[in-house]
Amino acid sequence: MTNEKFHYEVTTVTKFIQIYCDDKHQDREKNTENISIDYNDTDNVVSVNFHLCKECSDMAKHAYYRLSQCPHIEKPRCHKCPHPCYELAMWKKMAKMMKYSGMKLGLNKIKRLFFG
Repeated sequence: MTNEKFHYEVTTVTKFIQIYCDDKHQDREKNTENISIDYNDTDNVVSVNFHLCKECSDMAKHAYYRLSQCPHIEKPRCHKCPHPCYELAMWKKMAKMMKYSGMKLGLNKIKRLFFG
């Protein structure tokens, strides 16, 4: 995957996990972290900041690691990937987060379009 695509994927997964954690884990203690992710051991480093609970922080770090190790030149969607890198339990957890946050982002876009 290109450096730009890697940056986009990391930014997107961070946004999705942050939305999920903010809505679903309001009562949990959260920590702010700044992480630098190296893409396939190259000089392409992406820095991300997030404010997540321990569970979501661990999920984000796992997702970053998996993204950084993706062997595909053109990254497929994870559910269509011929070589899935997530274990089934982690994949289900990530799918749940992505589905929730995707719906939330979609509804926010619609609200902005119609209600300004």
